[in-house]
Amino acid sequence: MTWDQIDWAALDRLRAGFLNGGATRGPYWTSPADLASYDLTFAERIGWKWDALLRELSLRRWSPQAGTTLLDWGCGSGIAGRRVAAAFGPGHFAALHVWDHSEHARAYAVTRARENFPNFSVAASTGEPTPATLPADYTLVLSHVLNELSADQRTALLALVAGANAVLWIEPGTHADSRALAFVRDQLRDGPHRIIAPCTHRETCPLFHAANERDWCHFFAPPPAGIQNDSNWVRFAHRAGIDLRSQAYSCLVLDRTAANAAFPADSARLLGRPEVFKPYARFLACDSTGLHWLELPKRTDPVLVKRLDKNPHVPLYALAHDGRQATSMRPLVGETDAGQ
Repeated sequence: MTWDQIDWAALDRLRAGFLNGGATRGPYWTSPADLASYDLTFAERIGWKWDALLRELSLRRWSPQAGTTLLDWGCGSGIAGRRVAAAFGPGHFAALHVWDHSEHARAYAVTRARENFPNFSVAASTGEPTPATLPADYTLVLSHVLNELSADQRTALLALVAGANAVLWIEPGTHADSRALAFVRDQLRDGPHRIIAPCTHRETCPLFHAANERDWCHFFAPPPAGIQNDSNWVRFAHRAGIDLRSQAYSCLVLDRTAANAAFPADSARLLGRPEVFKPYARFLACDSTGLHWLELPKRTDPVLVKRLDKNPHVPLYALAHDGRQATSMRPLVGETDAGQ
């Protein structure tokens, strides 16, 4: 599929379905051409979100257990499974399995994965996977699925999550979708998995405190260099009504077998995008004591204030504060410090 071959009418139809909730009424792929057009555009943009999360996990030196079967559940065009396989290397996994309600999606995802990884075992599950039908050890990949599920489907999916060695999950960074994923996180927090991202703690998510109703846990993925000057992407963004400068996403990464220690007690994660003004930076920080809107005066750490203005790749900090101002703040992970 090339830009000259895109079915713009199909993309318009798909976008309308995503926006009005049509995705909850069953498979929406009508042909392989639908998936090819989607894979080049909407799915590629989702891929940038995966790139951001996978970059963080790499900087933190985390990876799922080697030798597991990688399962891309609700695969669509298969962009998430391909990004994860490429990030860790297909040799890290025993095989890639894809599943979707749509036969068109399963076939397309398998074809594209085999094109990308010709020496990797790739297969489609014809029946909906369950822990009983899967290999004993599997890594589960979920991408933009939560708002398409009925209550019964969500229950079945959480059983699949509970049985996985590791889970990598991305949802849109909207207020509603992000808080829905945080609700799932709270349902799972007392289970056997360690929370790898985004949280630095296992406490109940503070988003659900009454005072925090307006807030949500989301981050921003940058596009590849040059995208904003690419006439094809500019045309697509204009037609789809999207901003190419950054892609908002929410995430949840779980690991049943993680052996490394938890974050330090003073660790915090910055949510959203910091606001940087001349005398200070202002941001929303989440730690084990809750959510805090804080200011970091420029005089306290001018280098860090400048860094915050650039939307750091991994917004994890050892943070001390008085409830209003950050009194000390040190990055836990950076470009040259990949340790946790």
